[in-house]
Parts: sequence; C-alpha cells; structure tokens
Amino acid sequence: MEQAAVNALRTLLQSHGHVVEEISGQNDYGEDLFVTFADAGRVTNDVIKVQVKGGASWRRSYGYAVPVRQHGETWTNGNVPVFCVVFDPDTGRLHWANATEHLRRGASRSSRLRTIRVLATDVLDDDSMASFVHRARAYVGGYRGRNAVLAHLGEMAGVTFEPADHVLHWVNEHGEQLIFWQRRGQSHAVLLHSDLDWDPVLITPGGLLIPGGAPLGLEFGSDFPEEMRRLAPIAMVNGTILNMPEALWLASCFSTTEWMRRDAEVGSGSVIDLDAET
Repeated sequence: MEQAAVNALRTLLQSHGHVVEEISGQNDYGEDLFVTFADAGRVTNDVIKVQVKGGASWRRSYGYAVPVRQHGETWTNGNVPVFCVVFDPDTGRLHWANATEHLRRGASRSSRLRTIRVLATDVLDDDSMASFVHRARAYVGGYRGRNAVLAHLGEMAGVTFEPADHVLHWVNEHGEQLIFWQRRGQSHAVLLHSDLDWDPVLITPGGLLIPGGAPLGLEFGSDFPEEMRRLAPIAMVNGTILNMPEALWLASCFSTTEWMRRDAEVGSGSVIDLDAET
C-alpha cells in the first residue's frame, strides 16, 4: 500500500512536469521522495521532501494523521521542508499537509506535535496542483530565505546559529548592528553588537537596567537596587552601557521570546559557550 501511494503521487507530479526522485525505503528516514518543482518546462531551485502514507489506517474524523515519531527534529529544522501526503485507496485521492510548517507553529506555542493533521479538504489532484505548487514554492522561498539570513548574520558576527534559534537583527541610529540570540530551553539570551567587536553579552531580566523603571509592565533590572533603577541616567545590560533605544529593543526581544525559556530549569540546562570558537 505504501508503494502504491508513492507511485500515485509520483505519477501525478510527473504528469505536471515536476521532477521526482524516490528515496530508498530500506531505512526509515521519514522521507520517501525528493520533489523539484518545474515552471514552464524549466526546473527551478525549489525542492521539498515528502513523507508518503497509504491505507485506511491513517483516517481520522478530520481527515488523516501522519505520526511524527523520531522525525520531529529533521522535519522541523532540516535544510529542506517536509510535506506529508496520504493516499486513500477507497477514494483514490491524495491529501497533503506541510509538516514543517505545522511543527514550527506548534513549537512557537510550546507544543510538540505527535501527529501531522492532514485535512480531508486538502486534496492534491490535477485541479489543485497549481495551487499546491504555488503554496509549496512560496513556503520553500521563505524557509530558504530565513536560513540564508541566519547564515549571513552568523558569518558577520562570527558565530554559528542553529536553525531552531530565535535570531533578531537591528541597526541603531549610528549604523551599528545588533543581534539578539535566544536558544530554546536556555534561561538567558545573548546580545551581539558590532560596536563591541561582536563580543557576546549575556541578557537576563535581572541584568537589563532601563532608567525610569521597567517598560511594558515587565520586571527588568531586579539585580540592581530599586533606587538605581529609578534614577540611573544610563541603560545597561550586565555592565555593558546601552542607549535607550537599544535597551528598549532588547527588552522587547526578551519579552517576546519568553516561551523559548519556559523549558529552562533553574541552575541547569544547556548554556551557549561564549568562549568556544564557532
């Protein structure tokens, strides 16, 4: 049944001019096909991987479900996005879902999905092929673009970012570049600043001092005496002097990535090695 599903999908895609390469089924890598999209008879640079399932056992009330199992990390943070396609032998129809998109959205809500929901309404056939290709290629472009941006920022700052890291970039009024870096499960974030020769500075809520009290209703600067928090003329993070826009930007970045620090255990957890060469 699985091979019948693979054959049905391959036949459909190739009939529309797309390039399909089957991955050896001897090992359960979580992907069955590489698909390279074509446009007007020419091969593009847009590639996806597909996990294909076939049979009635995948049916659910909403459509179909594909188990994630041990593939969560590669489907979420691999170099190529992964789609799931289910073949229903009773209807002869193919149904699809963007597994990478589902998993990344789940991660942003601190939810680790065990299955990918494939809706019965998301049919893949001759009539819907153009829409599917448009949506898949648009997602590939954004996914590839994000990875390219991470690589560029990492090369600029001399560090290596992981695909799952939350990285934000900003340029201040003096043309200096700042990078905010949060890794999931860590209780701190990191500031990389071009004016500081990209030397990393740890960001903790207690170590971020903002004159005049904490903005946005957040408790920053708790490591400093209250009088200093109210009357300090300058902003700083763990002893590094900032200007006010920089401090407010860091506070905003830190507050919006709170969900990534929920897994951090007090006094434990992995820590970015600031002394290691990357």
